[in-house]
Amino acid sequence: MAEEAVVHVGENSPEQVAFKLFHEVVSAEGPALGAKGGVNRKWILDTYAECLLAVRLPSHRLNPPHR
Repeated sequence: MAEEAVVHVGENSPEQVAFKLFHEVVSAEGPALGAKGGVNRKWILDTYAECLLAVRLPSHRLNPPHR
């Protein structure tokens, strides 16, 4: 039987830090995204996944174009 994935939900776990970072991204980009209709399930999941990657592997973070 395959091992179950471990999910950490405690204070300062990578998942919680990524979730907090996700909320910061939503606060920063949310109004502009709402006007464009860009917030949907895919955006939410992709953005959280990007936040989690940034927390776990900061050296692998994508470099978005400067605005």
